[in-house]
This record gives sequence, structure tokens and C-alpha cells, in this order.
Amino acid sequence: MADLRQPSPRRWALWQRPEQPGDGESPDAVQLLCWIDSSPVGWVLLEPGGGLHHLNPRAERILGLKAGRHLKGRQLADLCPDPNLLSCVAMARRHDRPQRLEWQFNHQDFDVMVVPALGGWIGVQLQSRRSLEAQLEQQERWVSDVAHELKTPLTALLLVGDSLAAQVTHQNARLVERLQRELLRLQELVNDLLELSRLENTVPGRGLKLAPVGLGQLVDEVWAGLRPLAEQRGVHLQIQHPGEITVQADASRLHRALLNLIDNALRYSPDGAALEVALSSRGGWCQLSVRDHGPGLSRDDLEHMFERFYRGDPARARSQRTGSGLGLSIVQQIAVTHGGRIQASNHPEGGALMDLLLPTEGLGM
Repeated sequence: MADLRQPSPRRWALWQRPEQPGDGESPDAVQLLCWIDSSPVGWVLLEPGGGLHHLNPRAERILGLKAGRHLKGRQLADLCPDPNLLSCVAMARRHDRPQRLEWQFNHQDFDVMVVPALGGWIGVQLQSRRSLEAQLEQQERWVSDVAHELKTPLTALLLVGDSLAAQVTHQNARLVERLQRELLRLQELVNDLLELSRLENTVPGRGLKLAPVGLGQLVDEVWAGLRPLAEQRGVHLQIQHPGEITVQADASRLHRALLNLIDNALRYSPDGAALEVALSSRGGWCQLSVRDHGPGLSRDDLEHMFERFYRGDPARARSQRTGSGLGLSIVQQIAVTHGGRIQASNHPEGGALMDLLLPTEGLGM
């Protein structure tokens, strides 16, 4: 069945965008078909009535078809009667939205993208999952190697900092303290980059150690680690839930997601305020909401806050602690790998609100 994850609106808009005056002369259809024919991935172009318009050489090999020109006008169902592929194409046409499909055909795994265009045209892209996974593994290895190479000198520098701290004098106390603080921040950044790379290169539902996880208990565990920081500023936790809610999830990664969410809310909570966590479950989904009573989110925050290294206006933060700028990006990726999502908004009564939605049964391995 089609993957619920949608391609970016911008990517879809390139198909939907009509020519604008002043855009310059666009390539003609012949040139576009030449580019498609030279593509390393398979392309199938379908006419508004569903007939085949063009099939590039790579798609011919994938589908086991020959003499593509003589197949023009034939229905896709006649050439490839696979119900999953046909259903994905029909869904893209019906909803006028791109669809993704993890497709197995002739004992091979493919990533299929079905993109509707103007006038009822449909483009079907076929890419071998083997090559995609090889690229992801290569990228993950590269990031992992770089992170591990950085860890060694960082560890040595941290030991030097500890040695200097033991011999600190009044004149250099601030410099040593700043050195240790910056080294710890750099260490956190390297660890977060490594974790984010792993998450971004993980296919949803795979590589997870799924087990029943009680969300209420997990919130208590996370808060126990943050309580000393919260008590310094008089911030207290208020948790609301109708009873223990259990989800199928990777406990360690979900713990990381909640830690990042609650720690972020703590940074923006006023001294002496409450930090609210609410749990609910309905229709196979659970929702964990984290609300602070801070100044709320600006328009830029709402648009960019899950991007790498984005930092909100520091003037709104109520804590002097700074993070790597990757915390919410990691939360987003953890949600995606579990088949869920994270969304941000401003609470009607003030403060920022983060809603983490997860399927209660988790994704298949």
C-alpha cells in the first residue's frame, strides 16, 4: 500500500507550476524525454486517460518490457497488472497528490514515486531500493567515521581541561571554565550529529527495538533527570493522563525524544511556572503534548524550528543553557521512524505547544 509520507510540497509544485511570463524559453517535450531516457531510474509517463505515453529504457528493464514505442497507448494494467502499483497510481490521480510505495516486483525491492501533473498526466518513478540503501549506508558510515575521528581529540582536550581545572588560578579561572563549557558543547554537537545521521538514514519501521513502552512512566523517568535543573528555577511538572498509555516503540529513542521536548520546554519556561504534559489515546494513535508558559513561538519559529541548527530568539529563553541546535530535528526524525509526527503551535492561553503523535501498535519491522 502507499506510504503515508508525502514528498515535499515544493517538489510537487515543480510539476504543477504553469509557465510564467519572463521565465525564459522552456525545454520542449523531445528534450525532456531525452533527459528521462538518460535517467538512471525508471520513468513511466501516463496520459490523462491512463494510457502509456513513454517508457524509458531503465523502466523497460525493470518491468521486463520491450519495444516501448509500440506500447504507446496501452493501459498500465495490461502491461503490469500488479494491484499495489495500480492502486498507488489510482490514489495519486484521485487525490491529486504524490504517493510513495515500497514495491516488490520480480523478487526485487523498489521505491516508487507517483506524481500527478497538470491535465491529468501521471509520472511514475521506479528506483531500486538496493541502490538507495547502499547510498544511505555509505553516508552513515562517512558521518560515523568523521564523528569517531572527532571524538578522540575531543576526549583528549576534555582531559586537558580537567587537568587545567585542577590547577586553576584566580587569573585563568574564567578561561578554563569557558574552555570546558565549549568542549562539552562541541562533544554534544558531535554526538547529536551522529544520532541525527543515523535517524535520517533509517527506513521507518526498520532498525527499531520495538517493545511495549508506558508513556507515563517514561515521562517520569525523563523528568527525574531534569528535576535538579527545574528546581533551581522553581519549575514544576504537571502531567495529565487518563491512565497508563502503552505504545510499541524503541524505548531508548523515545526516551531521547521526550528528553529533548521537555528540556526544550524547560528552557523557555518562566521561573516558578508549570510545565504541562498531557497524554491521550484514540483510534490507534496516542498524543503526547508538552506545553510551557513562556512567550510562545514566532512565525519564523513555526516555519523553521525543526530544521538543523535553527535557534529561536535567545531573548525569549528563560535559561542560559544552550544546546546543539539539533534537538528538535532529532525529535522529528524519531517520530518519523516510528511512523508518527511532531507538530508545533501556540497554545490559545499562551506558551508553546508541542504535540508528538505515535501509532500505538508501532510499525512493522
